[in-house]
Amino acid sequence: MIESSETTDPRRTSGRVPLVGVAALLVILTNAIVFILPPLLPVIQAHYQLTTVSSVTWIFTLLTLGGGAGFVLMPRLSDVIGDRDTAVLSGAALTAGALIAAIGDSYAALLVGATVMGFGMAAQMLPLGFLRRSLGDNGLSIAVAVLVVATGVGIVAGMIGGGFIVQNLSLRTFLFVLAAAFAATTAASYLTIPQYRRSASGGSIGAVGTLCLIGWVGAILLALSQGVVWGEEALIPLAAGLVGAAVWLWAQRKTSTPVFDRALLKSPFVTAACVAVGLFATVNSAFLVLLSNYAQTDPASLAPQDSYGLGRTALQTGWLMVPFAVTFLVGGTVAEKPVAQGRGAAVLITGAIVSLGGLALLAVAHDRPWEYLVSAGIIGLGCSMGYASGFAVVQMAVPEEKAGMAAAIAGTAMAIGFALGSAIVTTILTASTVVIPGTDIAVANKGEYSTSYWTAVGLAALIVLTVAVSRIRTGRRATPNPA
Repeated sequence: MIESSETTDPRRTSGRVPLVGVAALLVILTNAIVFILPPLLPVIQAHYQLTTVSSVTWIFTLLTLGGGAGFVLMPRLSDVIGDRDTAVLSGAALTAGALIAAIGDSYAALLVGATVMGFGMAAQMLPLGFLRRSLGDNGLSIAVAVLVVATGVGIVAGMIGGGFIVQNLSLRTFLFVLAAAFAATTAASYLTIPQYRRSASGGSIGAVGTLCLIGWVGAILLALSQGVVWGEEALIPLAAGLVGAAVWLWAQRKTSTPVFDRALLKSPFVTAACVAVGLFATVNSAFLVLLSNYAQTDPASLAPQDSYGLGRTALQTGWLMVPFAVTFLVGGTVAEKPVAQGRGAAVLITGAIVSLGGLALLAVAHDRPWEYLVSAGIIGLGCSMGYASGFAVVQMAVPEEKAGMAAAIAGTAMAIGFALGSAIVTTILTASTVVIPGTDIAVANKGEYSTSYWTAVGLAALIVLTVAVSRIRTGRRATPNPA
């Protein structure tokens, strides 16, 4: 029974179009902010007079750690306190984080602001819950489509926007503009999203289990994001995180208040779908890091024997990603019908093979712009099919009052995957470097790009293996039935 007289019908909305629009805006903004930052790093380093590049990487690290906590907590919270309140809470965190950084106008304030914004970035997972609960029978397919399409748009908008900001705005002005955009989105969320409250079957949040989950996820994300800087010392938080994960999984089987339903955790194909989502995020992140680094390396600055790169600006690099966004629009649509028919495993495998093809092309040839344009379109199509299928499979395993819980587990896998992809590629690129003549700046040896792309091909192949093994274990091709 719904616990609020003002929300007796959880599907009461102020209109489908405004609700979908707010959902898309949440996803676009929260994805864009991550990809706006790379072009801004030199600006940030100069603005705050930071002496080392490692100091700048802490912005990403704290953004990632805040995001890890948010991805665990926020979607699950929407099942308990309501969709509107959770969306407003996420929006308030995003707004506060941007304002802290803008008003403080210091490196310390930027670090605090990045942490708070990272926590609020989990707002991108909330549409899976409130669209599903608000739009009736079509809510799930619309929610997944909005998440996938808006993610692609947000990634490209962030990359292009970062280049635009570098050329036209000061850092502080950008942060105030960002705060205004977040504040407007928060107001729109309050006015548009229905205040769904869980039924008695919606469960509750296990506080201890949730804190432990945030702890081990945070330790893994810290190790991945700082691995290159810390070297072997990063193995300490990584080991702590992995041990914590094992202990947490054991404890969740024993407790009477699990963070996630045991039925969901025990479902073999749901587990495989979450692993696949994480691996698609790993592939996605690896591709974006490789494209950005290669495209913005100026071949004229290197010695002839070491020369490589496209010499593109940050803004021009963003335009190379446009095909990625376009095919993201297509992939979710292609995946929708077969997933609804119970062929989610086949879609995951197809998406992985398509992504693998685009990465293999770049492993062989990646020194001309058209190769990136073509490959970006192929990889975008494969990744969007994978995300659409993975998130839908997990959602289909639970009733709608637990949609936030399902979004949290898949979203956490995605957050870890993004950090893992960046860490793997960065480690490879820094394994062998050359120094730009006349400077102390080192860039990757050109041969490391082929190695990185072949590694990404292997990660895509691992998705196929994961899904295939799961299908053999379950002995059936159909996706899990709703719990």
